[in-house]
Amino acid sequence: MFKEFKEFALRGNVVDMAVGIVIGAAFGTIVKSFVDDVLMPPIGLLLGNVNFSDLFLTLKEGSKAAGPYASLAAAKDAGAVTLNLGAFLNTVISFIIIAFAVFLVVKGMNAMKRQSAPPPPDTKECPFCL
Repeated sequence: MFKEFKEFALRGNVVDMAVGIVIGAAFGTIVKSFVDDVLMPPIGLLLGNVNFSDLFLTLKEGSKAAGPYASLAAAKDAGAVTLNLGAFLNTVISFIIIAFAVFLVVKGMNAMKRQSAPPPPDTKECPFCL
């Protein structure tokens, strides 16, 4: 059974998939940092000093302290029920960037596949054949 598992695990497509998952996870972390730390702060500054990671709505005040809360962390510490719009917005922007990057990779791979296809053979119809 170990031999069969070894053959399965070392097949090319399984190893390729594992590498893709690891690289994809690392890329997702980079994109999340880009959105949270590079992209959203200037956008928040342009919109009047809005911190998108702290953008939330209080659905129910907490039992420990009454609102309004200065930050999402303060609301969570008070036990408030919140709708975290800023975190969701950051996640949506991260998804759009990752989806666009995957689209570009797939489009590039499809273009390479089309270019590497062999040209059709040069054949002519015989005028004497039916």
